Amino acid sequence: MTETSRLSDPAGYFPEMAGFAASLTKATLNGAIPPITIGLVQLRAGQIVGNTYHTVRQTGNLRRAGETEERITAVASWVDAPFFTPAERVALELVEAVLTVPSYGERVSDRLFARVAEHYDERALWTLTLVIAQICFFVPVALIAKPVPGAPPGRNYRTAEPG
Repeated sequence: MTETSRLSDPAGYFPEMAGFAASLTKATLNGAIPPITIGLVQLRAGQIVGNTYHTVRQTGNLRRAGETEERITAVASWVDAPFFTPAERVALELVEAVLTVPSYGERVSDRLFARVAEHYDERALWTLTLVIAQICFFVPVALIAKPVPGAPPGRNYRTAEPG
C-alpha cells in the first residue's frame, strides 16, 4: 500500500471544484433524507466500486455521527441484516441498482422505483439521486488518483510538482 496518492490534489488545477463539492453537499443535506441514510448509501457505493478511500471516509463519517459498528459493518450485507429501516433498505437497493450491471433488464426498474417512492417524496427522491450522483462524481477521482485513505482532506494527495 502506498502512503501517497498517484496524483496531486485536483484543487490546484481546478479551484472551482471546492465550490462545486460544497454546493453539492449542501444540496444533499437539505433535510429531505437523514444524513445517516446519505452516509449508508455512500458507504455502499464505495464498497460496490471497491474503493478503500470512499469506504474508509464514509465509515469514519458514520462513526462520528454515532452509528453503531453493527450497522456500519452490515452495510456490506444489508440484504439480510436486521439493522436497517425499510427506507434505508430501499435506498441501499437503489444505489446497488445504479452501480451494478444487471444480467437482464434495466438497472432501476419501475418496480424498484415504486418501492423507493413509497418511502421518499419527490424532493427526497431527487435528493437521493443527487447523493448517488455525488459519490459517483468522486469515484473516478478516487480510483484514478488514489487519495490516501484516512488522511484528512487537503492532506490526502501528494504535493503538486513545480511547473
